[in-house]
Amino acid sequence: MRLQVFVRLKEGVLDVQGKAVQNGLAHLGFEGIDNVRIGKLIELEVKAKDEEQARIKAKEICEKLLVNPIIESYEIRSCS
Repeated sequence: MRLQVFVRLKEGVLDVQGKAVQNGLAHLGFEGIDNVRIGKLIELEVKAKDEEQARIKAKEICEKLLVNPIIESYEIRSCS
């Protein structure tokens, strides 16, 4: 089963990359762009007997390796 994990900084955590992109856009003349946030998308091919088990495995992977739970949140999505 193919899953996507979308990781982003929690609200209230300063997103330095997002701020740099926002400033760059302003310098390029794009107006009205605020609160730019940068995240990362990770795709996993998970071997499991069903979607529930695949999601459980993906959650464990996130919590042990992919996500810093102090400053990041994540969302697991199915890719059909």
